Amino acid sequence: MRLGALALIVLVLNGCAGAVLVGTVGGAVAINDRRSFGSQIDDQTLEVQANRALNSDEGVNNQTHITAVSLNQVILLVGQAPNEMLRTRAVGLVRDLNGARAIQNQIRIGNPIGFSTISNDSWITTKVKSRMLAEENFDSTRIKVVTENSEVFLMGLVTSAEAAQAVDIARNTSGVRKVIKVFEMVQN
Repeated sequence: MRLGALALIVLVLNGCAGAVLVGTVGGAVAINDRRSFGSQIDDQTLEVQANRALNSDEGVNNQTHITAVSLNQVILLVGQAPNEMLRTRAVGLVRDLNGARAIQNQIRIGNPIGFSTISNDSWITTKVKSRMLAEENFDSTRIKVVTENSEVFLMGLVTSAEAAQAVDIARNTSGVRKVIKVFEMVQN
């Protein structure tokens, strides 16, 4: 009985440590971000609204694989649609969202990718972010990395030097087929 209780306490405390670590890392990202806290919240809200809009349309939801990501109120749409009609419909669903400044349409015409490709994309994102994190004198928290079908999309409010370094890291990561820059440039 005591052993069971001890194991439960250890599990609960491990969960707390994980939550503290995630909270700490998340806080570091929020502090180093060049966007205001309000803008960060707006981006999270836009992402939820855009993905909800995409999922609420039966045709788009059932026949495509499209994800919306927002940074500085610019919505990046990535994924696949089997035809131009569904691609255009997906863009239309998010175009008029309140607070969106622009849409970067990177939806490819083709069959939606499968689970193994999605898993590989997650692995590529992890490798790119890990390499950025390990890079000296580089703030990886300022770069959002999105991978779709081995194409890496880099987003962030960055200097030209940060952009060049991020692109170089991503291009030289195994499994990356193409790097697409969706940066907004800031002054040094």
